[in-house]
Amino acid sequence: MKMRQLRGLCAFALLTLAALATARPKAGPEQKCKSGPVDLVFLIDSSRSVRPHEFETMRKFMIDILDTLDIGLNATRVGVVQYSSQVRTEFSLRAHAKLDSMVKGINEIIPLAQGTMTGLAIKYVMNEAFTAEAGDRPKVPNVVVIVTDGRPQDRVTEVAAEAREKGIEIYAVGVARADMTSLRAMASPPFEDHVFLVESFDLIHQFGLQFQDKLCGMDLCLESDHGCEHICESSPGSYHCLCLPGYTLNDDGKTCAAINLCTEGKHDCEQICVSSPGSFTCDCNKGYKLNDDKKTCSMIDYCSFGNHSCNHECVSVLNGYHCTCNEGYRLLDDGKTCHAIDLCAEGKHDCEQICVSAPGVFTCDCNKGFTLNEDKKTCAPIDLCVEGKHDCEQICISGPGVFTCDCNKGFKLNKDKKTCTNMDLCNTVEHGCEHQCVSTPGSYYCICPEGQLLQEDGKSCGTCKSANIDLVLLIDGSKSVRPQNFELVKKFVNQVVDSLDVSAHGTRVGLVQYSSRVRTEFSLNMYHTADEIKAAVMKVDYMEKGTMTGLALKHMVENSFSEAEGARPASRNIPRIGLVFTDGRSQDDITEYAKKAKEAGITMYAVGVGKAVEDELREIASEPLEKHFYYTTDFTAISTIAENLKLNVCPAAEESQGEIEVKDPCACESLVEFQQATMSSLEQLTQKLSGMTARLEQLENQLLSRK
Repeated sequence: MKMRQLRGLCAFALLTLAALATARPKAGPEQKCKSGPVDLVFLIDSSRSVRPHEFETMRKFMIDILDTLDIGLNATRVGVVQYSSQVRTEFSLRAHAKLDSMVKGINEIIPLAQGTMTGLAIKYVMNEAFTAEAGDRPKVPNVVVIVTDGRPQDRVTEVAAEAREKGIEIYAVGVARADMTSLRAMASPPFEDHVFLVESFDLIHQFGLQFQDKLCGMDLCLESDHGCEHICESSPGSYHCLCLPGYTLNDDGKTCAAINLCTEGKHDCEQICVSSPGSFTCDCNKGYKLNDDKKTCSMIDYCSFGNHSCNHECVSVLNGYHCTCNEGYRLLDDGKTCHAIDLCAEGKHDCEQICVSAPGVFTCDCNKGFTLNEDKKTCAPIDLCVEGKHDCEQICISGPGVFTCDCNKGFKLNKDKKTCTNMDLCNTVEHGCEHQCVSTPGSYYCICPEGQLLQEDGKSCGTCKSANIDLVLLIDGSKSVRPQNFELVKKFVNQVVDSLDVSAHGTRVGLVQYSSRVRTEFSLNMYHTADEIKAAVMKVDYMEKGTMTGLALKHMVENSFSEAEGARPASRNIPRIGLVFTDGRSQDDITEYAKKAKEAGITMYAVGVGKAVEDELREIASEPLEKHFYYTTDFTAISTIAENLKLNVCPAAEESQGEIEVKDPCACESLVEFQQATMSSLEQLTQKLSGMTARLEQLENQLLSRK
């Protein structure tokens, strides 16, 4: 409350002292009103609607107010921010410690002369002007005086509310065309103390006159007939009455009435409340005495006299006492002696199996192998399997308090009698084998049809030994290609894709189009099937413009074959192949990056059509050129190149077409394969027999336990 009063005093000082500067002589240093330290920011509207002479009036208005304040880093700090369509700090709270330099800073202000973004300005002051870096001090009131002549061009209600919630007190001074609704939306309550509207800048000084007495006026408690019954407390330009402790101020705001806490129920006496002004004391009814807490009452304790002979407990009552027994005991006929109650011995229980006695109570228990039910009376056989109190991997067979383990079909119980080994993983897991899965005890492996090879992932099959490659195609999208021919280029790319075994672990394909610039259509790790790649190729848009083949080669070397774009690490020795397709002379130098591509271990293919320059294609292609360089005069013939290119990418596939490898049955490797296959079959048969034997033993044990 005191902090708010202090902030109010400081703000009123600003509003009042403008009038003092014009209507009264300049105050000397000894006349300055000292209301305590305050951090004050003037937020002045310098929009284009404020004419030059009006801005000078506003400048004088600020200087006149400053002249009445106790300026200093430990007293009043002042900052100035002007705004229009933008916001600018003219000087911060920490910038000036003396009035002279502050006045000089105000005189040097140049108006912005744009729009009226008042909401933006309030947010700026809240986030920038009142910060420790700008000179704002902790626990010192923050006051903003906004001077504006027009309607805001942005929203002020929400940001002003946020500023007030942060403890900033806002005074809104409107001149001429200012909107009263906007002023009230900005200002702190009460509005009669924080909102001012004058007709012109020439009259701006008038709004401070009404606060003159509130800032430096007389003490009304001393110099007027205040009429307070007890205490008068002064405030700037006013006073209010207070009452002595134990009294409350009546509705007339002057007289006081004694507070009766007993009548108001504001006491904690157990029996009787005795009132005095603003206080109370407690008392007790007849037969009771007040306890040490002075609030509660206790009956007179006859047991405490020590002349009783109760075996367990003595209970005082009015005018006497009687004996009681602890729980589980019974009072005998003499009214003093207690005897333990044995409910089990008396048959007063409903336990199904075992009754455990304690004085006056009992609990039930069960025989070994049984557990007590929720009713705490009956017993049920302990099913360790159902309760999960076993370590069987697959099947648990329960007996009262015990269990044995078994396995699902296709599994064998291990020697630990708990875990199981899968004898047929191919039929029980997602093995992922493309052609055929072969089970082994606890594992499996994949095989491929004759004429195909198992790929690096151990699951897929391929006809091409070199199918496991990273391939990036650079296609010319320059203006000379023409749209209809670009469609043939895309079909050419898809012919190449059809010749490859595309998968995440096999061949990966990326596509880059270039003209005057370079664009990655899709990277090596974007698609993992041939169908996905071919669909993406057909959606590629024709770029047109120039032919920057050198720039495309640079992009391929530095980006396309990076691990970030899906190229596999060089340590894995996956072949990296680049294929450049172009129809004309490059408009930039290709020599540097054609060389760097080969030095980076990339096998380069060059395919030229029409006006493509043979020397450039040969410089791009890897050795031997007859396998890596292709040319045709017509786009319609590029499908033939795609077929020939297939022979070079997968030479092993072509060489093996139509041939069936005949193995010598007496060759060493053939004998080893036969031996391994025979041993695998015998081992599987042995495991199946072992599983059947274990199952028979288990069934036999179950039959014996039931007998």
